[in-house]
Order: sequence, then C-alpha cells, then structure tokens
Amino acid sequence: MRGRAKPPAAPLPQRDGIDPVRIRLPDDPEAVRGTVRDHLLARFGAAIGAERVDAMFAEGRFVGADGVAVGADEAYTAGRFLWFHRDFAPEEPVPFPVGVVYRDDHLVVADKPHFLATTPRGRHVTETAVARLRRELGAERLQPAHRLDRLTAGLVLFVVRPEERGAYQTLFRDRLVRKEYEAVAPYDPRLVFPRTVRSRIVKERGVIAAREEPGEENSETRIELLEHREGFGRYRLLPATGRTHQLRVHMNALGLPLLHDPVYPVVEEESGADDYTQPLQLLARVLEFTDPVTGGTRRFESGLRLSAWPDR
Repeated sequence: MRGRAKPPAAPLPQRDGIDPVRIRLPDDPEAVRGTVRDHLLARFGAAIGAERVDAMFAEGRFVGADGVAVGADEAYTAGRFLWFHRDFAPEEPVPFPVGVVYRDDHLVVADKPHFLATTPRGRHVTETAVARLRRELGAERLQPAHRLDRLTAGLVLFVVRPEERGAYQTLFRDRLVRKEYEAVAPYDPRLVFPRTVRSRIVKERGVIAAREEPGEENSETRIELLEHREGFGRYRLLPATGRTHQLRVHMNALGLPLLHDPVYPVVEEESGADDYTQPLQLLARVLEFTDPVTGGTRRFESGLRLSAWPDR
C-alpha cells in the first residue's frame, strides 16, 4: 500500500512562534461535503461557532498551498491541504527567562524555568519554551526532542534541523540519555539511601495524578540523599525510565513528597493562577548522551538552582 505524499511546505509564516494549523481534507466517497465551508463548519463549528468560521473565510484566513485565500463556496476536493492561524487567547507571561545553556548548528539546550510549558498544550500556547525560543533566537524550525513537565525546571533539548529530530528523539525513547534531577523534599532518618524504587505507574488521560498499582514494574528511579537540614533533604534522582510524574510518584510513595507539589500527595484545587513564589522543587540538572549526529559525547548541566536550597 502506497503512503500518502509528503504535505507541501506551509505557505503561512509562524505567528508568535507558533506554526499555522494544517488541515487535509479527508476522503468523501459518498460526496456529502459539497464545499470547503461544509467541511470546516462540521469540523470547527461546534467549538467556535458558524459565525466565526464564516468570519475567518471573509477575512481570508484559510489558504491553500499557493498561499491564496480559499473561498467558502469552493468545491470540496479530498486530499487538499489548507492552512490557517488559530486565534490565541491572552496568556499571562511567565515572569522568568528561558536560559540557553548551549547552542550550535544542531542543538539548543535550554534552561526552562518553572511554570513554563515545553510545547503548546491546552491554555498554554504562546507562553511555552519552544514558542519563546523561536521568537527570541529567530529559529523558526526549532523543535523539542523531549518534554519536561510545566512545573519542573531545568534542561530541555531542542533540535535546530527538523530532519535530525528523529535521531535525537530516539535517544530518549531508547533510554540512551542519562538524566539527573535534583529535588528538595522532607528528610526521614528512618529511610536508608541510596535506594532504588521500582513500581508499576499508571496515568489515565484526563486524570491529573498518576498512581501506582500491582503488576509488572514499568518504572525505576535511583534516589540518593545529598544532604539534609531542618527536616528537609536535597536529593539526587536518577530515573532509568520515563513514566509521567515518575519522580514525584516515587518520592511520594516513600512518604517524601516534593516541596510545593500541588498534586502529590493531594491534588490541590486549581485556582487558574500560578503562585510563582512556590515553585515545585524539582530540577532537571544534567543531560548526558552520545550525539547521534556528530558522534561526540555531550554533557550539559543546568545553571538554575532550587529556591528552597539556595546556598549549596
């Protein structure tokens, strides 16, 4: 079976560091769609309303591969590509910079601050690390090789050339990247460190917290206590796997929930506004791997520090 042809390049530039949305008009064997408007209204009308869809046509917001605005009454053609820019809701700027630890022709290694999402998702679109870096560095083709939770600070690897992204993503998929995190959590003198925690972690779509359950183990974290004082410890966390919220789940299972964690052990009610004075005390501190493109050894270390342990 022959695969689909590669989509043409987008005829629209990025807006605020975000690519235009691409649509492929699906097959219509029963010819139920008479015009382009019929399809877009069925696809987006429930979300934004028929009036907004019609207004976008009137404004010339939908364009074809040639960059020319598409008319609402144009005949439906299966397989045709269209592009448009979505409307961005106002977002509160995250008041911390995105640091750049390293940059060359292949990679940008960024120090993502707490509260900033890595990629657009939900209500976080233009206020994301990838959108900010594209704007600030003038690097429109920049793409993340992996993702770091919004509440976690530290190192994120971005790829400069889209054609090389797969090679770097494979490193993370195949667990060929050594990751080192740092965290602040309660100290319990009864617990012996270092120790390795293994468990089965399940994360359901639409449910904020992940959970541990009986069954085959799918997660592993080595935990080391670096120092402690006044009832809290500074820990080095070395994940061998990458389950969602893995480090937070494993520390919580030991009775050592990370300081300022709004999910573990209890999911706090969302207020809609972040408290920037209480960031989750979790930092992606080190990334180390063999570069799949250059063959060299790469090691990067975050320049950030956890606010609850400033004088280390």
